[in-house]
Amino acid sequence: MGFSFTEMLAHMGLPAKIVGVFLLGMGLASLTVFIERILTLRRSRDASRRFAAESADHLREELIDRMIEDAAKYPQGHLPRMVKAALSTYRHARDTVDVSALPPAERTRRHMDRYLEDLGADLRRGLSVLASVGSVAPFVGLLGTVLGIISAFQGIAATGSGGLSGVSAGISEALIETALGLAVAIPAVLAFNYLSTRIARDEMALNTAAGELLDTIDGWAELEVKTHGTHRELVA
Repeated sequence: MGFSFTEMLAHMGLPAKIVGVFLLGMGLASLTVFIERILTLRRSRDASRRFAAESADHLREELIDRMIEDAAKYPQGHLPRMVKAALSTYRHARDTVDVSALPPAERTRRHMDRYLEDLGADLRRGLSVLASVGSVAPFVGLLGTVLGIISAFQGIAATGSGGLSGVSAGISEALIETALGLAVAIPAVLAFNYLSTRIARDEMALNTAAGELLDTIDGWAELEVKTHGTHRELVA
């Protein structure tokens, strides 16, 4: 038998074929996640870049409503979503009294600590699929190889035909599963590492931007207190 993939596939047993189909499904899932993450990150960066260029001169307390409206135009950008969440929280905290009696800036800071975790989880969505495929696919391929070898030896025992050629043909068919498992796992691992690096950079940029925005909000709050008194006196 020649080294033909279609011929080997035809001679494989049903368990080995099932494992092969499962591996192809894993490869398709990892490819889908990779493409979706690439497109999502690209759209987010483009939206964040346009938002920053449009609203760079609007970061003043009297223009909070304008900034929130500008951020709402770019729902696909993680930076506009972060700015909208921070300014909306500060505006609400400034105009209301919370039972905790925390100042508006502190309430905003605590909310943003939780919101940044949500943004990070959104950025990393789907990476668990790549990690699982990269770690599990080689073992699934090995399982297919074992099943293929078992099936090949069972066929030899049933027909009574032995010899090196018969054994070699069965083993070569079974090893296709191992090769397929590695072919699925290696791109998944490379994609996971690539996306992890890009997402780590985006998370760092978001944390830096959030820190600068919260410092600006602290400045607004201090000026508000100096001008009008404490937050309780202001909303009383």
